[in-house]
Amino acid sequence: MRRDVIVIGGGIAGISAAARLAAGASVTLLETESRIGSHSSGRSAAIFVQNYGGATVTEVNAAARAFFDDPAEITDLPLLAPRGEMLVARAEDLAAMEDYLRHAREVEELTTEQALALCPILRPKAAQRASIERGAQTIDCDLLLHGFAKLLRRLGGQIETDAPAQAIAHENGLWRVTTPKGEFSAPVLVNAAGAWADPVAEMAGVAALGLTPYRRNAAILPAPSGTVVDDWPMVVNAAERWYLKPEAGKLMFSPCDAIATTPHDAWSDDMELAEGLDRFDRDVTYAVTRVERYWAGLRTFAPDLVPVVGFDRQARGFFWLAGQGGIGIQTAPALAALTAALILGHAPALPEATVRALSPGRFNG
Repeated sequence: MRRDVIVIGGGIAGISAAARLAAGASVTLLETESRIGSHSSGRSAAIFVQNYGGATVTEVNAAARAFFDDPAEITDLPLLAPRGEMLVARAEDLAAMEDYLRHAREVEELTTEQALALCPILRPKAAQRASIERGAQTIDCDLLLHGFAKLLRRLGGQIETDAPAQAIAHENGLWRVTTPKGEFSAPVLVNAAGAWADPVAEMAGVAALGLTPYRRNAAILPAPSGTVVDDWPMVVNAAERWYLKPEAGKLMFSPCDAIATTPHDAWSDDMELAEGLDRFDRDVTYAVTRVERYWAGLRTFAPDLVPVVGFDRQARGFFWLAGQGGIGIQTAPALAALTAALILGHAPALPEATVRALSPGRFNG
């Protein structure tokens, strides 16, 4: 089947980009699994934090915020819900806190007493310094993903699930992707394969960029007995020793681990989770006696920790949309718009310096 653009990867990055491209091109999205959002997009804490991700990413976050505030294009329901993100630091974490605050926007510093009032299970030593981004909000990831999928289909785009790329070749100006669902061809191939982005590139004969998947564990813990946690902010240790986030009356917990690995359907590691819970135990008065559910996801990073968005300078028509480790959901609207602009020949909404910082040309130009 001949199309204008083929997108490989049915996570939030690929789905949102395909939806934006479908407004001006014929698009087919290929997803390996039987449903979209099977891997990292479906396993995230999913919170919009303006200050997360460094200077380049905060510019992307700012550009994405308008869409989250007014998502009428894909849903009549709100995508965001109030939460807030509180950063806390022990004595040994003060340098990390200072580094964060140096570049943070719209953040309020808190006293230890104010921090404990917002999250009563914290020990005072765990919040020797604290800050809060009150504008941080929970994202309805499922609504975002499926809203973009509906938009893609409404604009004539095609989603093929159970369609892993088995071979990729570039012939006569066309990328040809062979799958169990048949062969698809297009002059532009968007690599939005998440943890598999480098292997997809290598299958296509394109040089890998050194993208690395890192496993992160997470778990659902019961709320402390007799305690209502719904109004607590998300709480993150400034040195990323752990975080917690209220989730349907319980607590979502992560040890903030980052274990370099290979692309795979990630599973939780009992030892890594236990080590994280031990760190958490030193900072809270809440004794964790039971873990209700646990899982893991992969967060994939480029060597400089900045997403990669743009055409490969060495392979005509090969477009990278990858390396969004930890911020793929909140940046999806802005990076999808950038992807569509660069492929369809429109002027990007993001500043030129940000577009250059995201380009794969920084690695292979």
